[in-house]
Amino acid sequence: MIRHLFVLRVTVKDGERAFLMRSGRFERVLEPGRHALFDPRRELGVELHNVVRAEFSAERFAVLKAARPDLAAALFEEVATKADEIAIVSLDGRPMHLMAPWQTRVFWKVATTVAVERIDVAADPRVAPRLLAMVARERNTLVAEHVVEANEAGLLYVEGRLVERLAPGRHAFWTAGRKIEVKRLDLRPQAVEITAQEMLTKDRIALRVTLTAFRRIVDPERAVAVVANVDEWLYRLVQFAIREAVAARTLDEVLSAKNALDQELRAFVRERIAETGIEVTELGVKDVILPGEVRELVNKVVEAERLAKANLIRRQEETAATRSLLNTAKLMEENPLLLRLKELESLERLVEKVGRIDLHAGEGAGLDALLTRLVRLKAPDAA
Repeated sequence: MIRHLFVLRVTVKDGERAFLMRSGRFERVLEPGRHALFDPRRELGVELHNVVRAEFSAERFAVLKAARPDLAAALFEEVATKADEIAIVSLDGRPMHLMAPWQTRVFWKVATTVAVERIDVAADPRVAPRLLAMVARERNTLVAEHVVEANEAGLLYVEGRLVERLAPGRHAFWTAGRKIEVKRLDLRPQAVEITAQEMLTKDRIALRVTLTAFRRIVDPERAVAVVANVDEWLYRLVQFAIREAVAARTLDEVLSAKNALDQELRAFVRERIAETGIEVTELGVKDVILPGEVRELVNKVVEAERLAKANLIRRQEETAATRSLLNTAKLMEENPLLLRLKELESLERLVEKVGRIDLHAGEGAGLDALLTRLVRLKAPDAA
């Protein structure tokens, strides 16, 4: 824009429009090209506007529409949403703007094709996949997007009311004018470690019992309606159950009857969670922690029991060996030939350990006498 003497020269490029103002009031629109305007009193002014995929001020449009409704309709596309209505504005076929309810925006349409798609979010809060692909998801306050995994159950709440259970997959909802919440619950078995506080047995001995429970959610709707926090609630319930079970038993009963204790705990817990939609598949005592002095006494008792058992086994073996010797002696007494064979066996073992043996039959005796006296299977007859 150049002013020379009484002439105002304006150049409007392609993709632009100029508003010619006289004394601050709209007069007309200047098309692209060169314009020479006679302005001896310097009353004219020019406003240049980009019109390619551009937005115009809604306030300025309201003033222009009141003065020149025909011109406003020719140059602009006004988009105004109602209550429970969302609009997607596409410029030249490309989705560009997402408008919330009770919003007004104005777009130039002289060089851009403006298309508007209106969605009634009061009828269905879901965002259709086609529409979800048209809106920007980053920092979008009008769309809530949730992904439910294959091992999860998704519960849809609208304004605090449970509406439905969502299948695994991606789900998107319009949040305009409503509160959307999706609670995701893991349906896989979960391990819950329960560390009991210090408790007293029936014989007034302090100990600590740790347990492990495996639980899974079988009815998500009921579980959410009854229990606020599944793991915390189960932790407290098992802790209360183990306190009652330990208080009714002595230390020996706790240590020796863990299977019975596990069965009692499972029965106690399953009875109280029957209507909660939660299932406890396994529950058992993992460890029993005793005070230091009690643990030493228990170790001494166990050691004494093992020593007594070892002594008993040793005495049983000695008795069995003595009984075997007695039976052998009786057989030898009744059968002299067996006794002689036993002597020869002993002699054979003795000879194996001796390098040289000198035998003397006696004076006047020969080799025959030596052999006869050395190996004698039968005692000599009495004279």
